[in-house]
Amino acid sequence: MVEITETEALSRVATYCSTAEHCRAEITEKLQRWSIPYDAIDRILDRLEQEKYIDEERYCRAFVRDKYRFAKWGKVKIGEALRLKKISQSIYFPFLNEIDQEEYLSILRGLLSAKRKSVRAENEFELTNKLVRFALSRGFEMKDIRHCLALSDENEYPE
Repeated sequence: MVEITETEALSRVATYCSTAEHCRAEITEKLQRWSIPYDAIDRILDRLEQEKYIDEERYCRAFVRDKYRFAKWGKVKIGEALRLKKISQSIYFPFLNEIDQEEYLSILRGLLSAKRKSVRAENEFELTNKLVRFALSRGFEMKDIRHCLALSDENEYPE
């Protein structure tokens, strides 16, 4: 393998960071794969942060928005993914709380409605359990799932 210098590595990751948002953990991992020494990695990361190529808050804002709007993930799953990227809860928690609750519940209702059509269940209890498990696996909280299922039941069985 060709060894790259600290300057080359900085240049490459700066270009990489200018095309999309990335966090410290992703860049660290990339530099480690390139066999860059740890002290050089620290210097490169500090420089990238000083020059605003890496900004954890900006990254979190984009990550949260993209994951709940496009991937249709719930807050629990988004928070867990950010935690796995070694981002502090104090950084990402405010962005999770900025999610518009109506839009969030609308996404969950849409997911549950689509899933309801494809789920095979022998009775309403089994169907509800399967829908709850599905929504939990997508990272939605139980209180939101109950709320959406209660609304869908009311719409299905008007009095």
